Amino acid sequence: MLMTAEDYRESLRRYPPTVWVDGERVESVADAPSLAPGIAAVGITYDFARRPEYRTLMTARQGTSGETVNRMLHINETTTDLLTKLEAVRLVCRESGCAQRYLAHDALNALYQATKAADEAHGSDYHPRLLAYLHRVQAEDLTLGIAMTDAKGDRARRPGEQANPDVYVHIKERRPDGLVIRGTKAIVTAAPYVHEFLVMPCRTHRPEDWPCAVACAVPVDAPGVTIVARPAGRPGEAAARFSARYGQSTGVVLFDDVFVPHERVFIAGETEEAGLLTTAYATHHRHSCIGARAGFGDLLIGAGALMCEANGLDPDRHGHLRDAMVELITITEGFYACGVAASVYGVTDPAGNVMPEPVFANIGKLLLATQIYDMHRLAHEVSGGLIVALPGPDEDHNPATRASLSAVLAGRADIPAERRLDVARLVEDLTASYQGGWYSVISLHGGGSPEAMKREIWRNYPVADKAALVDRLLDRGLLDEGRRPSRQPGRCCPTGCRVPEVPEAPAPPGLTDAGTGG
Repeated sequence: MLMTAEDYRESLRRYPPTVWVDGERVESVADAPSLAPGIAAVGITYDFARRPEYRTLMTARQGTSGETVNRMLHINETTTDLLTKLEAVRLVCRESGCAQRYLAHDALNALYQATKAADEAHGSDYHPRLLAYLHRVQAEDLTLGIAMTDAKGDRARRPGEQANPDVYVHIKERRPDGLVIRGTKAIVTAAPYVHEFLVMPCRTHRPEDWPCAVACAVPVDAPGVTIVARPAGRPGEAAARFSARYGQSTGVVLFDDVFVPHERVFIAGETEEAGLLTTAYATHHRHSCIGARAGFGDLLIGAGALMCEANGLDPDRHGHLRDAMVELITITEGFYACGVAASVYGVTDPAGNVMPEPVFANIGKLLLATQIYDMHRLAHEVSGGLIVALPGPDEDHNPATRASLSAVLAGRADIPAERRLDVARLVEDLTASYQGGWYSVISLHGGGSPEAMKREIWRNYPVADKAALVDRLLDRGLLDEGRRPSRQPGRCCPTGCRVPEVPEAPAPPGLTDAGTGG
C-alpha cells in the first residue's frame, strides 16, 4: 500500500526509538519541532507517488512480486528504470532540497547484487532473505535509513588495528538464531525518522577484518540502538524561508550489543561480497546524488532569475547577469547529463538488476561535488549583497521601521518590496546560512569524497584501450611483421638511435695552427 505523507508521519508513532537532539531526549519523533522539516521532506516522496501526474515517475512495477511500489524502493530492471529514477529524484529534491529517501533505493539495489553473488559463491541463502525483506518493505512503504559510514577512528589504521573496536560496526557474537552487532555509524541520513536501518560496510575489508563485513536490517527502535542527531534544517527560524519547512537531520547511531535474527542478516563475514556491496552502492548512490543536486540547481536557477527580476535587471540586456545565469545552467545540466548517460549506458548485473554505468556516474558526482561552490558563487553574483545584509524578518512586522524599509528596499515598481526580500532570504537560506553550508559539505562528501570518485573513474575507465588506439594510429601495431619497436627508453626504431656527433667547426679565415701562437 502506498502511504501518504500524513500516513508516514502517523506510522512513526508505532516506533519508540531512543533519540537525542541538542542534548534533549525526543519523546515523540512525529511531534518534535526540531525534526519536522526532515519529516516533511521525506513526506514529499509519499505524496508525489499518489499524484496522478507523477505516477509514472514515482512508482514502478516490482518484477519479483508484480506489485506497484514506490520508486524509492524499486529494484531497477531496465535502463529506463535508471533514467526514470534519476528524474524522480530530481523532482522530489527540487521541491524539498533533499528528499533523503532515495538512499534506500540505492542500498536495496546494491544488496540485491551482493546477496546473489554471495549465494552463488558460498551456497548461502542471503538472496531469498533479502527478497522476503524487500517485499515487506515495499508492501508497507517503509522509509529506510542507510547506516553505512563507520566512525572509523584512526584513519591510518584498518578496522582490526583500532584501539577502540567500536569505531566500526562489527559482529560481536554468532548465535544459532542470529548475530549480535556492536559499534558506531557516524553519518546516518534521516536517522531519527526512519522505520528501519540497513546496516552496511563502508569500505572493502581484508579477510582478517571479516567481523566488519556485515549487512543487516535493524528496526529503528531495536534494543541497544541509540540515535544522537542534529535538528533537521533550521526549524523555527523566521529567516529560514526554505529550511524551516524542509530540511535533513543526520545522526550518529550507536549499536550496543544489538541482536539481529538470521532472516534480517544479508552478509555476515563474506569480505569479497561485502566489498562488492560497498562499490555497487557507491555507484547507485552517486547516480542518485546527480539527480538530487540537479534539483537543488533548479532552485538556485529559479531564485537567481527572480532575484534579477526583483532588482530591476534583465539578463537579456545585462550581459554579466546572463553569463552568470548561463554558467549556473551549464553546471547543473552538465553533471545531470552525466547522470543521463550513466542511465542510458546502464549495465545489467549478473544478479539481474541494472546499475548505472560507473564512469559516467562517478564523473557526474565528481563534477557536482567540486562545482557546488561555484553554484553558490553564481547565485550570489546574480543576487547581490542584499541577501546577507537584510535586517532580520522581525523588522517586517515592526511598525516603527516597516514602512521605511518597504519604501527604500523595493526594486522594480511593480514588484512589492516584500517579494524582493522574500527571494533574497531564500537565496541566503540556500547558499549563505548554516543550511547553505550543509548543502556544500553534503555535496562534496556525500556518497564518498572526491578522491573516492577519482579512484573509481581511474579503475573503470578503459585507459589501455585509448593507448592501444594511439599505438595503432602511430603504426606500431605490427607484431606480425616483426617490426614492432622496443618500448625501452631511447629506442624509437628497430635498430635504436645514436646521439649525432657534433661536427668540428672550421677554423676562422686567416688563422692556422702556426699562427695561433702569436
